[in-house]
Amino acid sequence: MPNMELDTNKLKAALEEERALLEKELKTVGRRNPNNPKDWEPIQGDATSGGSDRNEGADGIEQYEENTAILKELETRYNNVIRAIAKLDGGGFGICEIGGKEIELDRLEANPAARTCKAHIDEELQSV
Repeated sequence: MPNMELDTNKLKAALEEERALLEKELKTVGRRNPNNPKDWEPIQGDATSGGSDRNEGADGIEQYEENTAILKELETRYNNVIRAIAKLDGGGFGICEIGGKEIELDRLEANPAARTCKAHIDEELQSV
């Protein structure tokens, strides 16, 4: 690990805590895909369970669309956290995925799942 000032135990604990929180949040809007357990899929809202009222159906569709948007954002963050934990365990943590240089310490402390240095932060957002 290149950045010797990193408290890897502290960062790993923060990542594990965030992973657990993200899993909990993901379960409120989705479920694991039975055909691909690494993937999450949105669940329908409660409004679709029951009657044939058009408004209930519309509410259910709206809730599903909201769940889809929320799920996509949470799943992206979750996957970045999983990737960071794997890098902590197997090497490569703290190295910018685009430039190959060390990620700044303050960036990692603020976001242990960061995949890039500050110079490439905008590219990270596009490559998620």
